[in-house]
Amino acid sequence: MTAAAATLPARGQMVDIGGRSLRMVCAGPERGVSTKPTVLLEAGAFGFSADWAVVQDQLAAQGVRSCAYDRAGLGWSDPGPGPRDGLAVVSDLEALLKASGEPGPFVLVGHSMAGLRVRLFAARNPSLVSGVVLVDAATPEDMDDPHTKHYVSTFAGASRLVAFVAAFGLLQPMKTAPFADRIGLTPDAKLEKQEMFASARHNRVADEEVATWPITARQARQAGSYDPAWPVAVITAEHGDGAAWKPQHDAPAKASNHGYIEEVMGSEHASLLGLRFADHIVRGIDFVIAAAALPKDSTAPAIDLNVAQPTAVATQAP
Repeated sequence: MTAAAATLPARGQMVDIGGRSLRMVCAGPERGVSTKPTVLLEAGAFGFSADWAVVQDQLAAQGVRSCAYDRAGLGWSDPGPGPRDGLAVVSDLEALLKASGEPGPFVLVGHSMAGLRVRLFAARNPSLVSGVVLVDAATPEDMDDPHTKHYVSTFAGASRLVAFVAAFGLLQPMKTAPFADRIGLTPDAKLEKQEMFASARHNRVADEEVATWPITARQARQAGSYDPAWPVAVITAEHGDGAAWKPQHDAPAKASNHGYIEEVMGSEHASLLGLRFADHIVRGIDFVIAAAALPKDSTAPAIDLNVAQPTAVATQAP
């Protein structure tokens, strides 16, 4: 048993992917019981399976199976070889699904930087994709914008600082502070989030991932766009007037034969996943699951919940 497995919280299990193990947390019906696709959840920068605990609880209550995991070196997973770019992460995920026996198809859900990995995974594994849900998620095309490039560079600098501070144990006294869990998680997941907030290893590997952001964006872009036949839901936090990136983030839903867009008023980038707002993500997942069951050649204009819809379009929402 690895050191990570020895201290594994009650949620989840360790899955050997070939000499090292990743922690996987599945919830809802047992594998193969439901006819609905499994929801596969990918956390954003510095995130891990605990980030999705509220969403998983709500999906389980609806009879939907979901799986989240800790990327290599994050949470309770064993470390993996560098660099920790998109290809490394997606290769690990492919190995995890194979080793765990999760057959798919999947509704892919990605938050923040995970939007890049979701696109890369979908392009490499089209037969495993039922649909996509992007939660305040980055796109490869964001890097065309000078302001986004500046943000990514600034964020990378902040990530290095956090990793440096964590290495000296300086975050330990602050792990029970409110900002250690900006999502608003359930008690068990909150304890996990607090533990990783102060973890030197977790923060170091998360910083390594963030440093590869431009490389991962390029990998995802070169892999190709989403198949228009896949339903796509885009759920964003409240962005305020004039957010230049909003059209870019909505674009995958508008390019889909069945798109869904919602900007969640009052939410923030992290709190979107928590107890206050997770039902909006679940609603987007519900839409994708329902749309994936429609005939492959069916189409409908994108539904934008923040824009008045013609009656004929609105009636197509599940």
